[in-house]
Parts: sequence; structure tokens; C-alpha cells
Amino acid sequence: MHQLLILNPNTSASVSSLLQQHAQAAAGPGVRVRCLTARFGAPYIACEASYAVAGHAALDLWSAALAQDEPAPDAVLIGCFGDPGLLALQEASRAPVTGLAEAAFIEAAALGRFAIVTGGERWKPMLQRLAQQLGCGDQLAGIYTVAPSGAQLAQDPAAAQALLSQACQRAARDSGANAVILGGAGLAGMAAAMAGAVSVPLIDSVLAGTRQALRRIGAKPSQGNDRFDVRWQNLSPDMMALAQLHP
Repeated sequence: MHQLLILNPNTSASVSSLLQQHAQAAAGPGVRVRCLTARFGAPYIACEASYAVAGHAALDLWSAALAQDEPAPDAVLIGCFGDPGLLALQEASRAPVTGLAEAAFIEAAALGRFAIVTGGERWKPMLQRLAQQLGCGDQLAGIYTVAPSGAQLAQDPAAAQALLSQACQRAARDSGANAVILGGAGLAGMAAAMAGAVSVPLIDSVLAGTRQALRRIGAKPSQGNDRFDVRWQNLSPDMMALAQLHP
């Protein structure tokens, strides 16, 4: 049985529960999904400062997972639409690593130009930067945010669905995109209910992340060796234990 490790880099157990539920349903019975919640940081990532801390939290969670008496993961998924710590984990992890945003970008870009809809206005420049960093900048047709954060949207799914459905329709109409990504761990499952109202394919970032993570199992060898090529100081024992101790 394959092992999919999901790292939730915020401290919200409810988000982890949502990730676990939807990823396990998408992965099927032949995959064991294990979702871990950040040991420190913000309840929901919605600004540059919380994003920076979330990158550390993702590395810490991954280190803690490897220290547990559990089978080694066959793939790792960062359960945040923004992928904090993605490049660092791809460098260090023996198992392939992807994130909700990277995976959704890949699926959407296969259809042509794409737009993004998500919660939290501060995410717009952050996601623009990430798309450029991941080589998808030219295919990004637009980013449409709604004022409530993903956490606030998840608290009232019915109201969130109405608000996000309007935003997705606007994104498809105004950007001319071939696909729209509904991005956010807290929005898992909502895209299916809205798909009929949107004129182009609507991509759920959690389902895209699960699919892409499983596709990468055994596809190409990782350059990582489950170690950090650095000597840490004053970090968690789990991170310190994975440090390469150079003389």
C-alpha cells in the first residue's frame, strides 16, 4: 500500500481533517493518507509573515513525520494553496514532493491559460510570484480573490459557495481562461458543487494535489536523501537529527 503524507503548515486541525477526508476519498483504498498539522505558526496562512513561518513549519512537520514509527512516505503533499517550503522539501526529501498550487497549476496549464480564485486579498501578489517561480507566469490569466480568508469561508460553506461561484464565473468570463482553479485547503470539495455554473473546467486544488502526488510515485528519482545539507542551531530535535554534520 502506498503512503501519502500531507503536511498542513497551519495549526488548524479542522483544515487537516478536511484534507484527510478529501485526499483519502480521491486516492482510494490502495493508498494510506496521513495528514499532519503544524506544531506552530498561524491558524490560517493569509499574509507574507504567516507564509514565511509556514515554510519552517512544513520542514518541521516533515522532519517529525520521518522520526515517527511509521512507513516512509511514497509521496509528500504540502496542504496549503501557496506551497510554503516546496522547493526546500523537494531538495531534501527522498520521496517526491508537490503542493496544492503547483499541482493545480500543472493540471490547469495542460488546458491552456488559467485563472485562480481564492480567499484572502493578500494572496494575489503572493500567488503571482509563485506562478512566476514555478514557470507558469505566462499562462496565468488572472487572480481573483474574495475578501474572506479561506478559514472564514470554510466556517460558512453555503455562503462561501455562493460568493466563490460568482467569483469563478467572473474569472472565466473576464480573463478568457481555459480553466479556473479554486485554490485553498479549506475549500476542498466546493468545486464539484459549483462546476455546473462555470463555463470552463473548475479545478479543486486539493484533488489536483492528491492526483499529482500519486502520479509522481516512482516516476523519477528524487535528488533528496531525507537529510538537510546544513548545520542547524536551536531548531527542533527532529530537524536537528536530519542535519548533515559537516566538520
